[in-house]
Amino acid sequence: MRTKILILFVLALGSFLFYSFTGRYNNATEPFVVVLDAGHGGKDPGNRGNGYKEKDIALNVILEIGKILEKVEGIKVIYTRKTDVFLELHERAAIANKADADVFVSVHCNSHHTQAYGAETFVMGLSKSKQNLNTAKKENEVIFLEDNYEEKYVGFDPNSPESFIGLTILQEEYLDQSIMLAGLIQNNMVNNLKRRDRSVKQDVFWVLHNTYMPSVLVELGFLTHNSEGPYINSKKGRNAMAKEIANGIVTYRKNLLLATNDSQNPIITQEEIDKAMDEAEEKIYEDVIFKVQLLASKKKIETFAYNFNGLKDVNRHKEDGLYKYYYGKTSDYNKIRLMQTFAKDNGYPTCYVVAFKDGKKLKLSEVLKSEDK
Repeated sequence: MRTKILILFVLALGSFLFYSFTGRYNNATEPFVVVLDAGHGGKDPGNRGNGYKEKDIALNVILEIGKILEKVEGIKVIYTRKTDVFLELHERAAIANKADADVFVSVHCNSHHTQAYGAETFVMGLSKSKQNLNTAKKENEVIFLEDNYEEKYVGFDPNSPESFIGLTILQEEYLDQSIMLAGLIQNNMVNNLKRRDRSVKQDVFWVLHNTYMPSVLVELGFLTHNSEGPYINSKKGRNAMAKEIANGIVTYRKNLLLATNDSQNPIITQEEIDKAMDEAEEKIYEDVIFKVQLLASKKKIETFAYNFNGLKDVNRHKEDGLYKYYYGKTSDYNKIRLMQTFAKDNGYPTCYVVAFKDGKKLKLSEVLKSEDK
């Protein structure tokens, strides 16, 4: 009974915080607060792959990210640590919550007994991947270095998958926004720095669980890899990755402002979209179906228009453990672009066009290139 009451309380609190948070999108006069968290520190060195210190690399990258963001008008930067000090995991989240932050970004480095390599970005959520679970365990085991950890994290065992289930409830409210931010950061590192893409993943990190805002954990790469380790430890590598992470945060903020600044981005009505579709020149791709992906979530949402800001013709598919929600269905590329514009104006600033053929998702760029030949 007590467990049921606790879950109901947490869900209610999460919903309240979610609506409070989204309200901030509509006030561009307030600073956009970014909390930057350098993983580990002090008596917790993090991993020591190739003799490097994760705690030092994470701090260096975080300070460089902050230096870039502090020059952007309208952004306020707060650090969980700016020196080599030990912080307990719950303290890091408390700093972000006290600041009423808009986003929380934690930076770490990975390690492995093989020559695994590549960048990956995590959001809070349950994962079926044993490899992801091992990463989460390593980052959570810092709990054992804390004083009185039995009382602070009562009932939680960093080595037990069952302990992770209860940690996802609050952050589930921010999953879509977290995925959006993580995707921007991950794409920057992969596309601009030519890093191996280990993708955006979901897993359970205590430092993310206790934050009441969109939160991501960035694993820069593997210190244990013979070439990636030295790159991450180099000034050139650190500065390059810091720049791409910072740019991801800036783009995320711009997308939110674009979606809510009616004076610069007037709302298009359904009637205007319908008229534009009737008048637009057709651009048909045979055997290809285009859709607009609105969001991805673990939640199964009924596809009624009132659940999607009035958008009709929304359909749902389960892919890779997540529910994907798509708007529209057409072989006319010009039509789907108009529908994408309409979706952006109705609260989905980062929605994008996807292409399918025979039920299989294709790379949009390849579909468009093939037709242009």
